[in-house]
Amino acid sequence: MKRGELQSYFKNGRALVARETYAVAKTRRACAGAFALIRDRNETTCIIEESKLRPQPCLGVEGDWRLLTFDMILPFGLVGFIAEVSTALAREGIGIMALSAYSTDHILVKNRDLEQAAAALEKLGLTVRRL
Repeated sequence: MKRGELQSYFKNGRALVARETYAVAKTRRACAGAFALIRDRNETTCIIEESKLRPQPCLGVEGDWRLLTFDMILPFGLVGFIAEVSTALAREGIGIMALSAYSTDHILVKNRDLEQAAAALEKLGLTVRRL
């Protein structure tokens, strides 16, 4: 994919910011109502709205994340989309947690970094809309 083609996704795309704050929890089992669940041979990670995180034995919890969803269909052959996003945010000193679904991507940023992250994404050409 040529760079111009990648740039058209930014120019014509938008990111939606969820109202809720999220927690990333390391657990022994899945959390009911989780937005995303990742299981590997070492751990189970639940990404869940903080208001839905029920008291349960967690091995670790990192809270106060905001979810940004790239509200566009991103084809499997699209190369460099998340790289561009993460580079733009890294230049601003903003760390992310990236997630990919079948046809779109999501990132989590700390709530304290949300406004700065939105501005950086807008500089890429995306429209950022708060839900």
